[in-house]
Amino acid sequence: MTDSTMEQPELISVRGSYRSMGADYGRVALDKIEHNLDFYRRVWTERAGISAEDVLAWGDVFAEQVRAYDADIAELIDGVAEGAGFDRRLIFALNAKLELMYGSGYTDCACTSLAVLDSRTTDRHTLLAQNWDWHPDIGPNTVLLSTTDEDGFSVLTLTEAGQVGKSGLNSNGIGVCANLLVTDRDAAGRGVPYAVLLRGVLQSRTMADAIRAVTTPTRISSGNFLIAARGGEAIDIEAAPTDFGHLVPRNGLVAHANHFETEVAGRDTKKGSARLTLLRAERVRHLLEDRLDARRVDAEAIHEVLTDHFSYPDGLCRHTNPANEYVERIVSAYSMIMDLDELTMDVTPYPVCENPSTTYALDAAGVVTAGAQRQGTA
Repeated sequence: MTDSTMEQPELISVRGSYRSMGADYGRVALDKIEHNLDFYRRVWTERAGISAEDVLAWGDVFAEQVRAYDADIAELIDGVAEGAGFDRRLIFALNAKLELMYGSGYTDCACTSLAVLDSRTTDRHTLLAQNWDWHPDIGPNTVLLSTTDEDGFSVLTLTEAGQVGKSGLNSNGIGVCANLLVTDRDAAGRGVPYAVLLRGVLQSRTMADAIRAVTTPTRISSGNFLIAARGGEAIDIEAAPTDFGHLVPRNGLVAHANHFETEVAGRDTKKGSARLTLLRAERVRHLLEDRLDARRVDAEAIHEVLTDHFSYPDGLCRHTNPANEYVERIVSAYSMIMDLDELTMDVTPYPVCENPSTTYALDAAGVVTAGAQRQGTA
């Protein structure tokens, strides 16, 4: 059913100060970081019309904003640049890749996230999951990054090499999933980039801190944050540069795609073009509603949802559409299912409907182990 296949992401585990962890990460992921920089420089230059000099200038702006937001995150990014041997401005720009893409004419996007509260799951654990849909060239240059700082606080995140955060979980049982949102007010500017805000959620020790990590900083772009925590709570925050809205679970489920569902300032510029976005979240609910009512949702049921082919090739499980031009050929590069009580993450590479998944477990010491595989369903 597919024209290519991906492998499990490389697991990179680092410990120590944030600067040293970044340096170790940069050294190990050097080749993948270089590939991602090549891809995004092509997008920034050819699609957005941003010169190489302007990319570096924006990198300086973002470095200043990130350091004011969270010095540990800034140190982590500085370390990546140091370890990989790249100009630090390029690595800060890479961690603001979406902000530099605005105005590029990019029209496609498709990620679907969901959280199920412990009151609706078979084992009474809180589950958080998503399909991360992006360009297949980025998939092989994605890493599973594990960081454990000097206080023993750990983060496990599936992210593009060179970036310091995307979707993932932390040792306090807090997790976040990402969905692209865009309004006509989004731009590169003086504010905290979306990917850095995601890392900010993962740096949070409590749910209150996680919410504030998104809602209080100056934002320059839009994005969706589906945040959940062990103990059985979840909230979806739709953030725009000057406003935000929120959704809470219904019948134990909250799901989200790539359009705003709350009244947020600004015009939603993706709701008419993002593939099947108007139906994907409801499709999740339709597929899970019987199990939600029976309080019998588990990882297997969620995996079935994430491999659904309704409206193929543009459904929940996204496949390459050769009719699209190169940069718009989006696939479900990875699916991930997180158990926030067990601190595990099931990761399945493209095609997520065919490939086996691997379970990664984060223990109390911040050590990540790869466990048993579940076979594909197709």
